[in-house]
Amino acid sequence: MTDDEKFMREALRAAGEAYDIGEVPIGAVVVKDGEIVGIGFNRRETGKNALYHAEMTAIDEACKKLGGWRLWQCELYVTLEPCPMCAGAIINSRIRRVVYGCADLKAGSVRSVIDMFSLPFNHRPEVTGGVLEEECSELLSRFFRELREKKKTQ
Repeated sequence: MTDDEKFMREALRAAGEAYDIGEVPIGAVVVKDGEIVGIGFNRRETGKNALYHAEMTAIDEACKKLGGWRLWQCELYVTLEPCPMCAGAIINSRIRRVVYGCADLKAGSVRSVIDMFSLPFNHRPEVTGGVLEEECSELLSRFFRELREKKKTQ
C-alpha cells in the first residue's frame, strides 16, 4: 500500500463518520511528515454552517495543532475533489499537495469544472487525483441511493 492509499483510507474513515450521522460522506486529512495533523468530515447539515466542509475542518485542526496558518509542509487527502471554497482555503493555507479520490463533476475546482490551481495566485499546489477512486465514489453513490430510497418511503 502506498502512502497515498494509506492516507486516503484515513480520509475514507472520516467520511464514514459523516455517513454515520447522515451527512454527505466526505472526509479529509492533513498530513505533515507522515503524521496526520488534521482530520475533518462534512458537517454542514448537523453544524448548520456552509463552511463545515471536510477540507475546511481538517485545515482548521491542522493550523491549531501546528500553531500557524501556513501549511506549506503539508499534504491534504480528501475523498472528493475540492470545491471553489476549499480550493481557495488550500491556496491560502499554502498546502503543498492535494490528493483526492473521485472527481466532482458539478463543483470540482482543481480539475473537473475549473482548475483554480492553474490561475495566477501566489501559490499552486501539486494535485494527484483518482486515489482509491472507486471506493470514494461508491461511498457517495451508496449514500445518495439510500437517501433517494428513504425519500420514496416517506
